[in-house]
Amino acid sequence: MILIADGGATKTSWCFSDKGDTPGMISTGGINPYFRTTEDIIQEWKKSSFSQLSGKVEQVFFYGSGVVDARKAQVISEALFSFFPTAEIEVQSDLLAAARATLGKKEGIACILGTGSNSCQYDGKKITTHIPPLGFILGDEGSGAGLGKQLVSDYLKKIMPSELLEQFQARYPLEYTEFLNRVYNQGKPNQFLAGFVPFLKENIHKSYCAGLVRRAFESFMTRNVEQYKGLEKQSICFVGSVAFHFQEQLRNVLLERNMVPGVILQEPLLKLMEYHLQLKKYEQYY
Repeated sequence: MILIADGGATKTSWCFSDKGDTPGMISTGGINPYFRTTEDIIQEWKKSSFSQLSGKVEQVFFYGSGVVDARKAQVISEALFSFFPTAEIEVQSDLLAAARATLGKKEGIACILGTGSNSCQYDGKKITTHIPPLGFILGDEGSGAGLGKQLVSDYLKKIMPSELLEQFQARYPLEYTEFLNRVYNQGKPNQFLAGFVPFLKENIHKSYCAGLVRRAFESFMTRNVEQYKGLEKQSICFVGSVAFHFQEQLRNVLLERNMVPGVILQEPLLKLMEYHLQLKKYEQYY
């Protein structure tokens, strides 16, 4: 049996399959090794339904945010080992997950546009070049946090058209000081700001919203994707809710820059399962 995890900031989605049958799904809390210890993770997972898989799992592939080096990967791999001591365990970044899910064994550019943003150049086996995303204060262009930051700023400065301003105020009846408190004094301001993206989606037919999204994607391309060499020959693929829900706008920006739009997925999990099952068949054959 193969067990694959897509670990995000707020939740971790798990998919397990035996010999290519219909995958089963499990959901647990978000895991980021920057803020969690191995023991902390173990205690949380003990509350999940992992026990039903004990002794059945042969391979575990965990992809997550915050997995930026071997030390962070070890935090998660040791927790996994306590549940699956006989399994082969691999812990990788969510960026490699995006590359494997969208490109498989082909070379290309893989991007994440979700709460945050990220990108890399992939040679079909590994990430070869990576432009640092820098987080929503210094970077994260095109992300949910970035879109939300611009939207809230335009609302508070009254740059937003009056019709949308009234609509926004009715939907989010927060005072000026409440916005500032949530962004500067409370935890997870990036998630707070990304929470306003549905407003953009619902009003994407309005020129203001369409323009805001378009400029964010143009900035992402200029400051990230266009830094990679050989773009004219490679597909540019995306994973994440922002890319998925605004894929029409995203494809238009790509085409206008003579870039090749590739696969756009809301979530990578099922495609990752497909990737690993095919890889396992290949290894068994050869």
